[in-house]
Amino acid sequence: MKEVNMWTISDNKTWGHLAQRFEWISVMAQVPQDVRHHAEGNVAIHTQMVLDALQQQTAFQALEAQEQEILWAAALLHDVEKYSTTVTEPDGRISAHGHARKGALKTRSILYKEVPAPFMIREQITALVRYHGLPLWIFEKKDPLRELIKASLEVNTQWLYLLARADVLGRICTDQAELLYRLDCFAELCRENGCWGTARAFASGHARMHYLRREDAHPDYIPFEEPLTEVVLMSGLPGAGKDTFVKQYLSGMPLISLDEIRTLRRVAPTDASGNGQVIQAAKEQARVYLRRQTGFVWNATNTTRQMRSQLIDLFHSYKAKVKVVYVETAYRQLQQQNRNREAVVPSGVLEKLAARLEVPVLWEADEVIWHIW
Repeated sequence: MKEVNMWTISDNKTWGHLAQRFEWISVMAQVPQDVRHHAEGNVAIHTQMVLDALQQQTAFQALEAQEQEILWAAALLHDVEKYSTTVTEPDGRISAHGHARKGALKTRSILYKEVPAPFMIREQITALVRYHGLPLWIFEKKDPLRELIKASLEVNTQWLYLLARADVLGRICTDQAELLYRLDCFAELCRENGCWGTARAFASGHARMHYLRREDAHPDYIPFEEPLTEVVLMSGLPGAGKDTFVKQYLSGMPLISLDEIRTLRRVAPTDASGNGQVIQAAKEQARVYLRRQTGFVWNATNTTRQMRSQLIDLFHSYKAKVKVVYVETAYRQLQQQNRNREAVVPSGVLEKLAARLEVPVLWEADEVIWHIW
């Protein structure tokens, strides 16, 4: 029986209903898979087998109802972008490189716009989709422990193990026993390093960033140097309420606002060349503050990890602590607030930004705050 106020992607979980309701489900039947790894057939068949395998696991049955719904939705969505990434190679093999990363973006979009989910639930499902292949391949990474620690800061690794195990059991292949052994090795690696079902603990955000930014660092090392100042990096879609947050909570700090610089220079949001000059002007102002060891707020969308990492690298190079504040509001509210802005972002641009949105996670900065209006 469904608990009161429990989120679910669908009360009716029959495949026929799901395929009729969601286009991204119906197209799964059109997506082939390589017979070496998926002799069961197309993505729709595989996904149904994964869902069955997930629910048969004793550890899944022991979870609370809402936790089961999170994992069930992640299993449903784990291969959602095989549709757009599947190709037949020259040798006849079928591959879907990048489907997990692209699938995470699609999952976030679905659970933000189409089937709205509470923020933390949405982001956990998104992370499960993003990392669902990691348990199988982690020991082939250059630094398995570092990859594990980063993932643990973003996803519940115990749930990730259950999803990956269902992914293996929900297929027909000749190497299933080997794959299951890999998963057990992943679970043991988690347990040995304080990452089993929990984020790896650090003495401080500064210690966490010291480890993640240096290849030779140990996760238990506590750096003796303290940051010289603090920079607040705002993040969020246009109209999400970043300006309001800054006025309410950060009004005492110097502000670098890309919107204000655009207005002064009369640069349109769609002007790529002009926006490049705006960013350079903002960076020059930031360097002035950083050299003076004066904290400030950088207010811009910063909706992708690449955008943020370039700025965070700059701020860290001046020994500043970086706090990322991500601001979000419901999709319909976002559209309305964007329309009410002085500098309205065209709807097409807003949709593209939303489709590529990467919500900040703990391994990106010294501190990450999520503010949901």
